[in-house]
Amino acid sequence: MLTVHHLRVSQSERIVWLCEELNIEYDLKLHRRDPLFSPQALKDLTEIGTAPVIQDGDLTMGESAACVEYIIHKHGSGRLALPPSHPAYANYLYWFHYANGSLQPGISRLLSLKSAGIDTSNDVFKRYTDRMDQYLQHIDDHLGRGNEWLAGKEFTAADIMTVFTLTTMRTFYGIDLSPYNNILPYLKRAVERPAYKRYREKGEDADFPLMIDGPAPENFIENVRRSMAK
Repeated sequence: MLTVHHLRVSQSERIVWLCEELNIEYDLKLHRRDPLFSPQALKDLTEIGTAPVIQDGDLTMGESAACVEYIIHKHGSGRLALPPSHPAYANYLYWFHYANGSLQPGISRLLSLKSAGIDTSNDVFKRYTDRMDQYLQHIDDHLGRGNEWLAGKEFTAADIMTVFTLTTMRTFYGIDLSPYNNILPYLKRAVERPAYKRYREKGEDADFPLMIDGPAPENFIENVRRSMAK
């Protein structure tokens, strides 16, 4: 049976949500941060030591996009991906890769600058902030053209890849989504899906804020550090 290793408050939520959308059998292994990073049990699974990790027979694989594609085609009969014959295939392909190719690196760069103590008034910080605004506006404009989901009318894995970055990832680097009038209702549609709700329960993330509103959520790292200081 497929085994999914989920680290709480991480991009491995994509994999649990995917499995619930596909309604496939899988064995879920839960991991909690220790206290900020992966616990040793998760680090022992791969050389990189990060989530997600899936296991299928002799296979052990990381990287969320790779895990998503593997599960869709090995266990999901191609569901939630669009085939080349589909009119929206290029759209699906673009947004699937946009999530980890542009959007998430954009937030990660800002998080790295902040962690390094770079002032927000710094020209480099301003440049990457402007770039992040462009990434978000690009999504907002696309959704504003009558697209219910990123690939168009159909919910796909491109949405599963993207929602994490627009929600949970914001607890590591707070971005205000208030200016983006199309992204916010898109996120509300996503978290109302029954499979998303099942992921939240099974992944033990149900007590964590949804982060589908505009203002930046509380910072996860700072909260953990405050708890450790008590």
